[in-house]
Amino acid sequence: MGMQSEIDLNFWVTRGMARRLGVNITEAMHDGFLTQADFAEMITTCRTCGRTEFCLAVLAEKGEGPQAIPTDCPNYEVLTSLRALQ
Repeated sequence: MGMQSEIDLNFWVTRGMARRLGVNITEAMHDGFLTQADFAEMITTCRTCGRTEFCLAVLAEKGEGPQAIPTDCPNYEVLTSLRALQ
């Protein structure tokens, strides 16, 4: 997989994990809770974590409403903080 494809994948994985937790990334940026630089850092953190396949499996699980994400996700703290703000 090329670097751009990896970045694209992790962009969507990061957004997906946020959505699973009940966080709207676009809304968080619009409301000033998250900058574009912060989001880019989250994507980089996701990309360097090395567990993308695991996260894709988590995101594939069906459920209703906000659901938990793994607490060892490197973006867990940021995402739970955003959830509390939204």
